[in-house]
Amino acid sequence: MTKAELINEIAISTGYDKRTISTIVESMMAHMKKAVADGDNVYLRGFGSFITKKRAAKIARNINKNTSIAVPEHRVPAFKASKEFASQVRDMK
Repeated sequence: MTKAELINEIAISTGYDKRTISTIVESMMAHMKKAVADGDNVYLRGFGSFITKKRAAKIARNINKNTSIAVPEHRVPAFKASKEFASQVRDMK
């Protein structure tokens, strides 16, 4: 499902116009991205959590050039599905 399809589905189910729904979805995504980028976690009960994970510094290998490079410690965004959502996906047929 694309963002446009999501906006269309929400507009149909709520009766609001697509422009209003698009503004709301864009605003929600912008606020969530800012929160996660600032190191805050976003918890959506019954859906999941958008969190940041810390990756430790490590030595990586470039096997084509046979060299080693140092990869510094960094953070990456991650999504963890709620138990309810995960079981719903697992039980799909």
